[in-house]
Amino acid sequence: MSSFFTLPSTFSKFQFYPLPFSSSSCSRLPCRGGSNVQHVENHDLHFVLHDALDASGIDTTHAREARQGFCSQIKRLTDIEKETSICINRHVDLGRTALYIAAEDDSLVSHSSVPLPVDAFVGRLDDLSMDYCPHYNPRCDSSPEKFLESIERFLYVHKGFRRTSANLLEPQALYLHSVLTHRSGSPAMLSLIYSEILKMLRLWGLLYFDAEIYFPHDALNVPKGYHKMKSKESDQAHIMTSGNLLVEILNNLKHAFWPFHHDHTKTLFLRAAHAANCVDRSDFVGESGSQIASAKAAQHRLDRGVWTTVRFGDMRRSLSACERLILLTNNANELRDYSVLLYHCGLYKESLQYLTKYQELKNSSIQVMKLSDSKRSMEEDAAVDKLLTRLSLIQLEHGWSRPSVARNFLGNNSDPC
Repeated sequence: MSSFFTLPSTFSKFQFYPLPFSSSSCSRLPCRGGSNVQHVENHDLHFVLHDALDASGIDTTHAREARQGFCSQIKRLTDIEKETSICINRHVDLGRTALYIAAEDDSLVSHSSVPLPVDAFVGRLDDLSMDYCPHYNPRCDSSPEKFLESIERFLYVHKGFRRTSANLLEPQALYLHSVLTHRSGSPAMLSLIYSEILKMLRLWGLLYFDAEIYFPHDALNVPKGYHKMKSKESDQAHIMTSGNLLVEILNNLKHAFWPFHHDHTKTLFLRAAHAANCVDRSDFVGESGSQIASAKAAQHRLDRGVWTTVRFGDMRRSLSACERLILLTNNANELRDYSVLLYHCGLYKESLQYLTKYQELKNSSIQVMKLSDSKRSMEEDAAVDKLLTRLSLIQLEHGWSRPSVARNFLGNNSDPC
């Protein structure tokens, strides 16, 4: 057998198999609300993160409760609700959903004996809307434009909320409770806060026109409101829907905590596949020494059991983001990305299950794959084929039996979060 298909000794030595799922766990895939998650309705597939942490001696009670809260919200996210603007959405509490995301990740990395106080932060979000009332002057803010200007003056000047000047890899900018505390956040978080203020003002009868939020796609601007009746055709691309906002929040977390940060011209999957040596090395002739060193360092940390560092991601939070994206979206690529992370965790059986499901969906007529870059798509397909071949050979050569020496990397918290 060629060296390409040789199982690395570190993987075979430290392979870990999670405990069976309990019936009460919300980590089981069928958390669905209509047709938006049809592709995960397969009882043979299950998530592994919470059980893996439990098996390492880490209590995931609070993380599971937060995941259940997240599931309870996205069950209401029908296809119609997914396409509804965040300014008028009524069925899904976006603020509470974002806080459930934060609560789960906080539990995963802090191992705190108390959960993140979701209700308290929901109250803080409501108080923010209440605080605006003394700043509202109906005589001066009579026109829609003046009204929105007064909200933005309150939010960005009086309250001091700002778009983070740092890279989106800064965790504080990606979690709602941190943004409410530090008042610096990503465009997604600022848009969510702005929309919550608008919804509260509409509830109180103060918002008398159809307002929309302009979501910035550049690196500088903050979300701004505008009168939808006076909008331009070009504004349509900047409307944030409920479904897109949650995907944006989770994608930001997925990118921020992805363990492989080398070569940002590559997709997340290709970075992980490169670290697993599932990518044609000839494509990387132009790589710098620092990029190659970064890839080797990431794999070395994983081999040593160090799953989180300040600058190089966090396997636990990237896995949790992937699991929630699978629940939320009908994008088969999320199954593929989750699979390659499971491969790096030594969870070969589960990795093969998810990768096989990805292939089935990709090849089916139901799943429409949007390919913007044919060369990149071919490179990803080649990496998937190599990973499938490797996993199949691992199954044939080693089987899925528990190794004599098992070690759970996910519970190792030797580096700061």
